[in-house]
Amino acid sequence: MEKRIFGRTGHTSTVAIFGGAAFWDISQTDADRVMEKVIAAGVNHIDVAPSYGMAEERIGPWMPRERQRFFLGCKTMERTAAGAWNELHASLKRLQVEQLDLYQIHAITTQAELDEAMRSGGAIDTLIKARQSGLTRYLGITGHGMQTPQLFLQAIQRFDFDTLLFPINYGLYARAEYRAAAEELLAECRRRKVGTMIIKSITRAPWGDRPKTHTTWYEPFSTPTEIQLAIDFALSQDVTGICTAGDTSVLPLVLQACENFKPMSQEKQEELIQTGAKQEMIF
Repeated sequence: MEKRIFGRTGHTSTVAIFGGAAFWDISQTDADRVMEKVIAAGVNHIDVAPSYGMAEERIGPWMPRERQRFFLGCKTMERTAAGAWNELHASLKRLQVEQLDLYQIHAITTQAELDEAMRSGGAIDTLIKARQSGLTRYLGITGHGMQTPQLFLQAIQRFDFDTLLFPINYGLYARAEYRAAAEELLAECRRRKVGTMIIKSITRAPWGDRPKTHTTWYEPFSTPTEIQLAIDFALSQDVTGICTAGDTSVLPLVLQACENFKPMSQEKQEELIQTGAKQEMIF
């Protein structure tokens, strides 16, 4: 599987980054089977959060043996320094590690949330303290929503984040304002050597009133052909890699698509973006 430099961290991350959200509600036995597949695929980067159900508890037992294999990133949805500090220590305990590679302010979707996290006494103070204390090596920010690229352009001006995570798919790129801001953000990240992780790469549509057939909060593409197209599109952008979807049933197809990735021509990308204009947005 292709590897790319994760910005200034210098880590060569596999283009498939294991998304811990897949372990929302799963037994340890089933989680162990998935982790074996992840390792067999050569994946060397994990993204997890305490808001992902049982994920930290299920990944934790693997860390005493496999810690050196993985670049380990975790997150906090707390917006105050005190709340984030307490959550950080709870995450370290559940993950059975003494240090993270990356700690991130999680799920910023509005200006108010960004301002709250970035103020004096906000979560940003805990990120800085965590790095100074040796509890993490790098600091990042994550978000999802139509305003995220614009918010993150502002965020990396306000603080020198090492990494960021936000959505890209060809449906989103069919929205001209989103695409323009995302491309500007990626260019600025390249200039600053900020590592970039992508989510929602295989999004088909919101569930609406239809029965949920997967554990993702959006309906994902589910056939090999659809997933390959979506992954090829996302990885053809100037990004480090994609976080795998929060569903263990589509994970093997996503891993396979990442292994089979081939850069997509600009002409083909534009064709896909045109089809994406018909997609209903999940945000």
